[in-house]
Amino acid sequence: MGTVPASPHPCPSITTTSQGVPMIPFPTVHPTRWLAASLIGLGLSTPALAQEDPIKVGILHSLSGTMAISESTLKDTMLMLIEQQNAEGGLLGRQIEPVVVDPASDWPLFAEKARELLAQQEVDVIFGNWTSVSRKSVLPVVEELNGLLFYPVQYEGEESSENVVYTGAAPNQQAIPAVDYLMNEVGAERWVLAGTDYVYPRTTNKILEAYLKAHGVADEDILVNYTPFGHSDWQNIVADIKRFGSQGKKTAVVSTINGDANVPFYRELGNQGIDAADIPVVAFSVGEQELSGIDTAPLVGHLAAWNYFMSVDTDANYDFIDSWIEYTGDEMAVTNDPMEAHYIGFNMWKEAVRKAGTTEVDAVKDAIIGVSVPNLSGGYAAMMPNHHITKPVLIGEIQDNGQFSIVWETPSTVAGDAWSDYLDGSRDLISDWRQPLACGNYNVVEGSCGGSEAEEDVASAE
Repeated sequence: MGTVPASPHPCPSITTTSQGVPMIPFPTVHPTRWLAASLIGLGLSTPALAQEDPIKVGILHSLSGTMAISESTLKDTMLMLIEQQNAEGGLLGRQIEPVVVDPASDWPLFAEKARELLAQQEVDVIFGNWTSVSRKSVLPVVEELNGLLFYPVQYEGEESSENVVYTGAAPNQQAIPAVDYLMNEVGAERWVLAGTDYVYPRTTNKILEAYLKAHGVADEDILVNYTPFGHSDWQNIVADIKRFGSQGKKTAVVSTINGDANVPFYRELGNQGIDAADIPVVAFSVGEQELSGIDTAPLVGHLAAWNYFMSVDTDANYDFIDSWIEYTGDEMAVTNDPMEAHYIGFNMWKEAVRKAGTTEVDAVKDAIIGVSVPNLSGGYAAMMPNHHITKPVLIGEIQDNGQFSIVWETPSTVAGDAWSDYLDGSRDLISDWRQPLACGNYNVVEGSCGGSEAEEDVASAE
């Protein structure tokens, strides 16, 4: 693969004078605290001021329905992180209160629950969603109500919102490197693009088709297949994959199958004797959590592309795993990539709140760009101006114990790209939410900011 952009070196944000002397700003004193201190100085009690309201964190993950297999764990991850932070004294001297809702794998219900969190519960931030269709449902709500959503799962790109922080992988942080690995290391020449029928697989596969054709792959060497959520009858589809891969060229499957449909899909691969040595499958939505529910022995050698695996050998990761096992009370509990994304996102949000001195959304949005926190792989994740973060890319092979053996990784972290270099409508676009540009889809050729953000600015100016 080509040169991988390194993430910015993490460093403290300290302003200096022209002589290089650090300028330490005076702290902003909360008026309530100033009043409390004044009354105490006068010997008066302050019972009404003794306890500030908690900081409310919304948790928007499916706890029922087809996506519960993946999302319930993320709800528990957030509860663990909040509990740990409260044990350390909270944030800004206030406790954090989780507000959990269940959108039940129902995409319109995600929007209703997001509105409930922001308008009724008045949460300061939301951590949630898994599928892109659920995120698309929530997007207009968080933009209308000026909420802040941390989205922890790989996605298709082609989107940039000032109100969303994308801590999962963009296509250049997962899909493109995975195809490069299969092409260069495995020698794949024919490609099956198998996905669940919704926006993430369709857009990702559109990008991958363009990428493959740019690398000389013919139309007849690409097979695309989509199935609905919760699909269970894979016999004919897997038979088609087997036939497609038996025509003399090395064949690989790129899977964007989501949710509990993965269980019967992998089971059918085993039933039909599709060995990873013959037709390897690389998955973008299958991790340790999904594998914990199936017999992985027939799947040994099949692949997944993520930015974190439970098998990463670092002290930070072992500490995280120990905390997770203790929190769940389950010695067999597993960790996965979206859990790490919530770990990174929560820590980035905390640092931005501390930096801003408030949970107010506009202040946090300004403060979070440039924030850098440790990841679980031994490096750092930095928040870029496009609200994407820097991440390593890892390829892992499925083992018979349901874990992944890491067989390849990028030499450094990769900065997430909101807009694909391989689509005509996107390659000239950049996203930069810093002032004065503050645009999610700036066309570098035309020198203009297009789309709803620009239209809203014009409307507000009138």
